[in-house]
Amino acid sequence: MQVRTLLAGSAMLAFLAGCAAPAVDDRADVAMDDAVAYQGTLPCRNCAGIDLTVNLRGSEQASLEERTFDLRASYREHPQDPPDEEYAGNWEVLSGTAVDPDATVYELTPDGEGQIYYFLRIDDQTLELIDPQRRRFQNNEALQLQRM
Repeated sequence: MQVRTLLAGSAMLAFLAGCAAPAVDDRADVAMDDAVAYQGTLPCRNCAGIDLTVNLRGSEQASLEERTFDLRASYREHPQDPPDEEYAGNWEVLSGTAVDPDATVYELTPDGEGQIYYFLRIDDQTLELIDPQRRRFQNNEALQLQRM
């Protein structure tokens, strides 16, 4: 996978925090508890980094329609000053990677145009961008997002 494709893919993984209405009852509070945000800065060949924010809504056990994401990528000090990239769609839970059959991988599929992205769940606090064959990159620590 080319570095440029990796960086473009990384940019697509940034999720926007969704607007939430005030909770009306306990069920609304539970739904809010299922929203998780991750943030990090990924390497960029032509800029100072790609700030990425990923919001996952819904639990791993929820239906596909209830598992949604928002993604926001902002390029730091890019010579062409591109606008932020924003994507939304659904996410799925996959089992296993190329080297760990018990690993948990999140597959993010944007609505409309956009590349599908894969994140390895390192632990409750960390996601790591991996390739479509579910392999980790050599610079894997630089591709990690931390829970906010």
